[in-house]
Amino acid sequence: MPNTNKSKQLLERRKKRIRKVVTGTAERPRLRVNRSLNHIYAQIIDDVSGRTLAAESSVALKIPGGNIEAAKAVGKSLGEKAQAASIAKVCFDRGGRLYHGRVKALAEAAREAGLQF
Repeated sequence: MPNTNKSKQLLERRKKRIRKVVTGTAERPRLRVNRSLNHIYAQIIDDVSGRTLAAESSVALKIPGGNIEAAKAVGKSLGEKAQAASIAKVCFDRGGRLYHGRVKALAEAAREAGLQF
């Protein structure tokens, strides 16, 4: 069993390191993914103006469980919202998590819905 305090510290370090490089602009906003034990959340953010352009979560879609199917549904819905807001290209911010499992499923569903990253 990993030391949760140490794990959280390492995750925070990875998040900060990634955010130094990945920033969203009006032309290419940032797609931020956050996952918890039970849910998954995604936002499209313009960091220059500090606005959230589109957001979706498994809570808003009323999908029980934080599984891969929920992540796919969130990614597809977010991609459709982005298309409606005329957003085509985004920078992907996985929030220090591995590109694997739910994060990967959300990204692939967003790509299938028309987002480019």
